[in-house]
Amino acid sequence: MGDPVAHSLSPAIHNAAFQSLGMDFLYVPFRVRASELRTAIEGIKSLGIIGANVTMPHKTRVPQLLDTVERIALEIGAVNTIVRNGARLRGYNTDGQAALAALLRLGGPLSGRKAVILGAGGAARAIAYHISKIVESLVVFNRTRAKGSRLATDVMRWGGITSRSYTPSKANLHREVGRANLLINTLPVEVFPRFGRMMIQEHLIGRDALVFDANYTAKTDFLEQAKLAGAKVADGLDMLIGQAALSFKLWSGRDAPVDVMREAAIKARGQAR
Repeated sequence: MGDPVAHSLSPAIHNAAFQSLGMDFLYVPFRVRASELRTAIEGIKSLGIIGANVTMPHKTRVPQLLDTVERIALEIGAVNTIVRNGARLRGYNTDGQAALAALLRLGGPLSGRKAVILGAGGAARAIAYHISKIVESLVVFNRTRAKGSRLATDVMRWGGITSRSYTPSKANLHREVGRANLLINTLPVEVFPRFGRMMIQEHLIGRDALVFDANYTAKTDFLEQAKLAGAKVADGLDMLIGQAALSFKLWSGRDAPVDVMREAAIKARGQAR
């Protein structure tokens, strides 16, 4: 469930997994507008749907519409996975755990790193929750000042580390990204390019940096340019597959065929370009 949602690779990923295991499940995208979210959630119950994923812009609104929410998702304040148990719906968050695993594969230990995260929505909150317990500090950039400030305050509570928030002006980005060695982008693919171009042009990405873009499709060559500058880089494909595998286990009780999911994701992403 999301808006927009037609671009999602998740149907290809999950349906390939179901088929490989001979499971009579089907995963389909539903475009759900903000005004229709409550009705759509109730529809999970009335239609007998086993579960659902939730994506932008609904992740932070969903928790209050469910019967119960798992502890970590409740702390984060965002749900990306719903599981139906009879007439009750329970929410989970698999985003942060998957992103943390992708970051550890990218650059090993994160302790001592100075992190910057662009965005303060559901994905940003999930990632920030998990890395706040490891990194030295975390700076939040968000276009809406109050939302960014709220995430920075929560980061200090979650991890006991220094955290600040700013609006993404050139001066603020130049100062904070220039100091950082872990950069995470969660801004939508249509919003991020102008910030990415500025960071590359101003030589803000250093050799010791880890750069992670939660988007799994790109509108610019930002990651390629960051890699040329000496950074270790990754897009959001590993995070997408990781959170899908965790969701799959919650719905079905079975371990996900991760290699099948990865192959389907790569094929679907290639077809979409």
